Formats: sequence, C-alpha cells, structure tokens
Amino acid sequence: MTRASTEQRARVEVLRNEADGRPALHESTVRSLHAEVKELPAVWLYDERGSRLYDEITRLPEYYLPRREGEILRARAAAIARRTQARTLIELGAGTAKNIRLLLDGLDTAGALERFVPLDVSEQTLRASAETIAAAYPRVSVEAIVGDFERDLGALPANGRRLIAFLGSTIGNLYPEQRNGFLRTLAAVLARDDAFLVGIDLVKDVARLESAYNDSRGVTELFVRNALTAVNRELGATFDQERFVYEARWDPEHEWMDIGLRARKAHAVSIQHLELDVAFEECEPLRVEISSKFRRERFELEAAKARLQVESWWTDAAGDFAIALVLRDTSAGTKVNSKREETACLQAARSAATSTRSR
Repeated sequence: MTRASTEQRARVEVLRNEADGRPALHESTVRSLHAEVKELPAVWLYDERGSRLYDEITRLPEYYLPRREGEILRARAAAIARRTQARTLIELGAGTAKNIRLLLDGLDTAGALERFVPLDVSEQTLRASAETIAAAYPRVSVEAIVGDFERDLGALPANGRRLIAFLGSTIGNLYPEQRNGFLRTLAAVLARDDAFLVGIDLVKDVARLESAYNDSRGVTELFVRNALTAVNRELGATFDQERFVYEARWDPEHEWMDIGLRARKAHAVSIQHLELDVAFEECEPLRVEISSKFRRERFELEAAKARLQVESWWTDAAGDFAIALVLRDTSAGTKVNSKREETACLQAARSAATSTRSR
C-alpha cells in the first residue's frame, strides 16, 4: 500500500501502515512468547505514549548515548560531508530526527545535499519531524518514508551519491543474526559511491551501563512497562503491572543490556485476541528489548562478513561511543574470484599428479 501527500514541503510515502503490519506483529508476539526466554517484540514500546517517553529518556543525565553521539557528529560532520559528497541523506529509524540535524548542517553547508529521506515505522512521529526539517532546511527536498528498515531498504531512492545513517546505536537492538541479515541486505543495496554511517555504543564499565537503563526518575521503567499497557489495549491481554518487577541488567556473555520485567510470583496471562494463555514461573523473565554494546574488532568482523568495510572510526573524548563510516567492500568479488581460481588451480594440479602416478 502506497500513498503520498505534501505538507509544508515534506512528502510522505506510506509503505506500511499500522493495519498492514498488524498480522505480522501478532505472529511475532506469539512466537516470542513461546521462546526459551519469553519476550515481547520491542515494537510494542513505541505507541504514541512510548515515543514521548523515549524522547524524554534521551534527555536524562544517565542516558549518555545521544550526547556522546552528538559530540562526535559536531566534530566530524564537515569531514563526513567532504568524504561522502552525498546528494541524498537517508536516516533509518528516524524518530524525532535530532542528531541527524548535525549531519544535515554539515551536508547542507557543503552544498551538495539535495534530498533528505527519513524512514521510520511511526507515521505520526515521522510526519511531525519531516515537517520540522522541511521548514528548517528550505533548500532540501524532504521525502519521508513510513516503513521498516529491516524490510524496506530496497525501496530507498537510488539517484546520486547517498549517505545512509543509522544513529543512536539502534543497531544494538538487533540480535546478532538480525544484524547479520540487515548488514548483508544493506551491502546489496549500497552503490559504489554510497556510504553507511552508523552510531555504536561501546562496551564500558558495567555500573555506567546499568545506570543508563535504571535512571533515578524511573522514566525507562515507565517506557518498558508501557509495552504491557499497549499489549493489554491492543490484544485484550491481562498483564498486571503489579505482578512484574522491572529489570535491566548487563549480560556479560552476550555483551548486551537485557531489558524487561520479571514475574514476582507464578501466574498466568491471557491474551484474548491471540487465543493464547501464557504461564509465568516465579522470577521468570519477560524480555522487552536488548541493547548490544560493541568492540571495534567485533563490529569490523561483522561488517566484513557482510562484504562491508569500515573506512573511518571516530569516538567521543571519553571513548563511550563510536561512529563508523562504512563502505561496500568492492574487493569482495575479486577475492572470491581469486579464491575460486586458486581452488581450481590446486584441484587441477592434484588431478595431474594423480594421473602421473597412475601411469
């Protein structure tokens, strides 16, 4: 389903509306609640109230991520603009499009930028931010897309040099297998002159990590609990907030923050619209989101497996956060062909040796 409208110089194309995505979300919810660790898909966090709460989280003193990312972008936006010479800036998971303005400023000042394409699943939030950006940057055409960054990369406009930005360490909310799939799809749609800019939260002191998700005002807890409220409202579920305690803890094995709730006592939850009853044991967890933290070597390895290469890597002064400029690895095909030729050569040599011994 696609439609377009013009509002304050911002064009909005809807690839996926709420109704389109509902069957897939319901299926994902059933599957997640049957997993070894019960889980609610993180999309339940981002209704209208959840989006407002998340915006509030980004301003909390404990939640350092947006500030550290902003510090890097302020220092490096001009260099990124010179290096990429992007005519189109695309932001995946745009939300309220805050730090992206630092990139917009750098690219707009450089004079090459013609178009800004924010992509987000929330139509209401996207329309509001697109209108704001269009008013602030009158020389730039704003062409917003309501869609899913995991499924709709192929729908991104492809004319001229593109810089695809994925900020806020949103990539850390994907499980490793999801990240692998996302990066491979991204590599397939990146042209030779395109670039990918990604914000990455780094592994650091556990106390600081846990503090970022256990803020003193309890806003993050309200945000996570809002997922239960949304499921109760949309699916006729009977999640009782009083029966769950909030928990956000560091998982050293996977190097991610495990964010969700834990059942105070054994009880059952009915989800009427899914015809599903879910039993919880005492202290059993209900995961709502993960937030992976990265080391440079690990991210570069993941990128290389997807046939991408990290060209530049910048961190803030404290070393808390990184922004990586990533390109398609144009040598990957050559390496594969060379390896095939090497293998064929060795096989031919072995065959010749065998033939000689036979004689």
